Formats: sequence, structure tokens, C-alpha cells
Amino acid sequence: MIYIKDLMSGLNIFKALSSEIRIQILELLSTNQNLNLNELANRLNLSNGAITMHIRKLEESGLIEIHTTGGKHGIQKICYLNEDKLMVDLRSKVNDNLYEVEIPVGHYSNYQAIPTCGLATRDHIIGDLDDPRYFADPDRINSEIIWLTEGFLEYRIPNYLKSNQAFREIQFSLELGSEAPGYCNNYPSDIFFSVYGIDIGSWTSPGDFGDKRGTFNPEWWPPQLNQYGMLKLIRINKEGSFIDGSRISDVGLDQIQLDYKSELTFRIAVNEQSINKRGFTIYGKHFGNYSQDLLARVLYDVKEELDA
Repeated sequence: MIYIKDLMSGLNIFKALSSEIRIQILELLSTNQNLNLNELANRLNLSNGAITMHIRKLEESGLIEIHTTGGKHGIQKICYLNEDKLMVDLRSKVNDNLYEVEIPVGHYSNYQAIPTCGLATRDHIIGDLDDPRYFADPDRINSEIIWLTEGFLEYRIPNYLKSNQAFREIQFSLELGSEAPGYCNNYPSDIFFSVYGIDIGSWTSPGDFGDKRGTFNPEWWPPQLNQYGMLKLIRINKEGSFIDGSRISDVGLDQIQLDYKSELTFRIAVNEQSINKRGFTIYGKHFGNYSQDLLARVLYDVKEELDA
């Protein structure tokens, strides 16, 4: 997700989106995952020079990425969407303080894993499939994809607040799916989330997707296994807890009672509360369709500003 917290910082993106042709390019990439320059030029009936100019604008704005690869007719430039979501704050706040951290998916601090389960780096599967013992392997911190049928992963999020600061909103962005043996696009799973040990609600993943190859999957990753998930945005504030803008519970920051001394934890689980116990898969930066790990964002208020 690209997050623009004030209009001026998004100027390059707005300029890139000011062209109908560039909007069409983004639409093509959203439905085809990736296309080379010749394919884009042919579909839009443009010359190679014209398409190159538009692609350069989109790349400079950060909306797309370009990977160079060898082909039958020489070097090819393959275009991908860089992110799937764009969020813009139209109303700036002078006290809109925030920090964010991106945590590799292998950096979990606690876990429970029931097969089918496994984890892999961008280069290899760690240990043996369906053997939970390898979730404690030292190499697990390099994991880029992790899957389990029942259990949880828990992450410790840095709490950088000072004594005169208070949590206003916590956000988590991550790519998730279900966990089927192999893959199954229609495989609903109830995934629960908790913050600081407090349940904040759940989301039902519709499937463990494998009909198309994940955009960022390494070449060695087998095509018969799960390929990509869905990018989800979880928000917790004083009004409640939300996923992609839809309320998942009335549990808010007042109920969680965090302060600057709190150990901030985030847990993803398929457990006894799940009616559909079909696991989950979490995708890191080098797997799936989104080049990101677990992104945590903390928005906070300064108490002097609140008292003013």
C-alpha cells in the first residue's frame, strides 16, 4: 500500500495519474499481473517511444516496478504494479505524528504450528515440510513465506512512544491467504487477530490462491503450491477495530489500554474460535503479489497538544 499523508508529498503520483493512458496501463497491469513494453504498446496501440515515456512516469512515481529479463528477442522490460492500494489523507493534521516499521515475516517472537505447515526463504524450504520443529530453526528469521493449518504467529512491534505521547491508531498491513494442501482457491479460513493479548476480531480468507504464479515468487517455487494472498489493512483506534475499512469489532484502544511502557504484540491465529479451520499463509517481500513484509504503523498524539 502506498500511503500519502499530505497532498504535496503525493505530487509525483498525482501527476502520473493525470494521464488517461497511464490509468489504462495500471488497469492492464492490475488484471494481468505483469506485461512487457511491447505487449503494453500493442494493447494500447502506441509506439514503443510513447509507451516508454508513460512507463517512465509511472516508475518515477513508484506506482510500478520494472524488471529486466532475457527473452527470445533480447532484453525485455517486464512491468509490475508496485502496490495494490493507494491511500490519501485529504485533510492534513498538524499533530499527525507517526512512525512505521516493516518486520520480516520470519521475525515472529512466538508460534504454534500444526501441519500442514512449513516455511521457506527466498532460496529454499527450511527443513522438512509439515514438521513444526523447524519453526524454531535459526534460519527461520530469513523466511519469506510461512504457512500452517492451525496455530499462530506472534510478532513484537517496537513501541517508540515517549512518556508524553499516547497511541491514537495502530495499523497493520500484510499479505494473507488460507492454507490448503497444495492450493485451493475456494478454501475459506477464519483468521483471528489480537493486539497486546486482546482479541480485536477476525477475517475470513476466501482461499489459498494458486491459479496464477505470484508476482514476486522465486523461480524455484513449485507451481503446485500456494502462490499469493490478499493485501489486508487492519486498523485499531478509539472507535474500534477495522479491516479494509469494515468494522470487525468494537474493541478499541481504550479497551486494550496501551501506553509508552507497553510491550506491543500482534498475533495472527487460526484457533478454537475459528469455524473454518483452514489455516493461513503469510507472504513476505519476495513472495506473493506485494513486495512488502508485515508493515506496522503507529499514529500518536503528544499530550501537550491534547492539553492545549
